[in-house]
Amino acid sequence: MFASFHRRSRDERGSVTIQMVFLMPALFLVMFLGLQGALYYHAKQVALAAAQEGAREAGSETGTRDAGVSTANTFLQDAGGSDVMTSTTVSGSRTTTTATITVTGKSMSVIPGWHVTVTQSASVPVERLTE
Repeated sequence: MFASFHRRSRDERGSVTIQMVFLMPALFLVMFLGLQGALYYHAKQVALAAAQEGAREAGSETGTRDAGVSTANTFLQDAGGSDVMTSTTVSGSRTTTTATITVTGKSMSVIPGWHVTVTQSASVPVERLTE
């Protein structure tokens, strides 16, 4: 009985190394995908917040489209700038009833060559004085 136990453990020599060779890449893949998902989510939330700030400024009674775009750009810089999103563009429009700001950029990536584009938009009604 002792001999069979001894033989079995000797037959399994190196099995931990083989398991690690297969499991470590899978573990790193899951870890990097989780981190990439978090970076994407963060960039999406920052873009949405910048669009909302810009839209509020553009939709104020004395606001303009350019003021909204400027506010959104300032928010992006204050929120981390190129450490959060790269290649950002901010566009906007203001009609007599609605102000809209759109923020587009690429989220940061831990996977080389993979940059996901994030686009968020916010619209608010234009404030106006009524009598």
